[in-house]
Amino acid sequence: MTQDHRELLRFLTAGSVDDGKSTLIGRLLHDINGIYQDQLAAVRTASAGSTHAIDFSLVTDGLRAEREQGITIDVAYRYFATPRRKFIVADSPGHEQYTRNMATGASTASLAVLLVDARKGVLQQTHRHAIIAWLMGIRSLVVAVNKMDLVDYREDVFRGIEQDFAGFMARLGGSTALQFIPCCAPQGHNIASRSQTTPWYEGPSLLEFLETTPVSNGRGGRHLRFPVQSVVRSSAGHRHYAGQVASGCVRPGDRVLALPSGRTARVQSVRLGDDELERATPPLSITVQLDREIDIGRGDMLVDPQFPPMVTSRFSATLLWMSTTPLGMGRPYLVKHTSRYVCGSVVRLNGVIDPVTLERHPAEAMTLNQFAEVEIETHHSIYADCYGVNRTGGAFIVVEPISNETVAAGMINADLEGRNDSRSRISSRGAQGMTLWFTGLSSAGKSTISKAVYEKLWAKGYRVELLDGDVIRQHMSKDLGFSKEDRDENIRRIGFTAELLTRNGVIVLVAAISPYRKVRDEVRGRIGNFVEIYVNAPLKVVEKRDLKGIYRRCRAGEITGVTGLDDPYEAPLNPEVECRTDHETLAESVERVVQAVEQRMSADSR
Repeated sequence: MTQDHRELLRFLTAGSVDDGKSTLIGRLLHDINGIYQDQLAAVRTASAGSTHAIDFSLVTDGLRAEREQGITIDVAYRYFATPRRKFIVADSPGHEQYTRNMATGASTASLAVLLVDARKGVLQQTHRHAIIAWLMGIRSLVVAVNKMDLVDYREDVFRGIEQDFAGFMARLGGSTALQFIPCCAPQGHNIASRSQTTPWYEGPSLLEFLETTPVSNGRGGRHLRFPVQSVVRSSAGHRHYAGQVASGCVRPGDRVLALPSGRTARVQSVRLGDDELERATPPLSITVQLDREIDIGRGDMLVDPQFPPMVTSRFSATLLWMSTTPLGMGRPYLVKHTSRYVCGSVVRLNGVIDPVTLERHPAEAMTLNQFAEVEIETHHSIYADCYGVNRTGGAFIVVEPISNETVAAGMINADLEGRNDSRSRISSRGAQGMTLWFTGLSSAGKSTISKAVYEKLWAKGYRVELLDGDVIRQHMSKDLGFSKEDRDENIRRIGFTAELLTRNGVIVLVAAISPYRKVRDEVRGRIGNFVEIYVNAPLKVVEKRDLKGIYRRCRAGEITGVTGLDDPYEAPLNPEVECRTDHETLAESVERVVQAVEQRMSADSR
């Protein structure tokens, strides 16, 4: 099978109404012989009565409504090629009411050609289109200053537009590459070749620039993301996982991580149809066979185990509303991300974005063609990247579940669950949870250490919950006293709660005196993945601390049943971790516990 190795550049054209977008593309296709003869003949016939022998805009303005109104309504896609490169161009509508159509065209483009009428200069609609392209992740812009013949090809007009637009783009920040080209689309000046009408311009023609500018595949991301679309069984009974490479590269022998299971395997073969490939990159649609069978289905993802995506069910995003029905806050929608559908809703609207100034304005709803910063919560996790890092892994659409209408397109900005560490992304969804049980005398340091460990694990991205014995006493066990039977019942209640959370993938931190060894062992046996942490400090030390005053009150005869004085404390015989708070610092104790957690996590993942 002969493969065409020419690079593919996807680009977008945009501009205000009557700036000449469609004419420019039509002229470009004509000059490189990219129009079929029968199509050209039809365009000549349809051009009768126009001011030019050929109305090149008719090459892309194919809808009857577009021809009648003389504007572009829908996005027209055209494929063409030169000896150097292949191209797909999206000719998008210019009117404000068709903002969603332009955003659709920009979603897969890596470059935008913005047209500016030399007579009118940079308009608000030019700003709008530049910002939409910028919001959609395009960081390379060509500003084609069209209709230069109507200003006598004056350099000062061109330079004024160049300075005006460059100043506007500087306000957006970031590193957007700009190329300005003076042109006259109907006459073909500086379109496919350089024109003598602008001797003061020394840059490339539009085609020269498109053929030589560095190509981004529009996806971004160096690390493997392979969303599984289906599972195919070969005649020999082997499983092959079919899908499109979203980012990165996959080769036979590569180690991959399957989400959400968290299991790893090696790639045995990569196929394109019946052909085996040495490597596959975006946007190839391929099948992958692994060296071991893993329960993988549609919506799952194979990723680079060293650089996995974030696993999140709450994230911030920039949303473009595309429906005439306003956004319903809290209303259930379907969120389609790569090959996965999950139920979700917009739980917070942080502000509608002005597409001319980028200012955020408070709002209670979104309407057609509006951009906004929102927070979305899904019922099940997605495996995503931020849009600025990976446009495929960071993009999604929102679907109305009853009508099946696509109501919005979105770009993920950040994970709001705090799980930004690679180990947490796996453990929080794909591995078993665990219980960390802090036991010891009152004032030994259980609550202090457990809270510090909680913060450390949360910062690393693990999914954690904290059950403090004193808080449990105030709520779930407020009906219990301090007899041995009541203390045992209190521990069983805490253990039951910890077991439920652990079973659902949570790292549970329990800080409770839990003085009796037998009931602690009973809870250990029920939970299974249990780490006992003995917070050890001598009685004389904890009495000196006496944070709650209970030792002083017991010595004074005001209360009885104080563990360590008139009630026994049975120390653990073989705790996984022992923190000697009488001679080690808080940081040292916390580090010992965190190391134990990560060692246990590492062992569980193997």
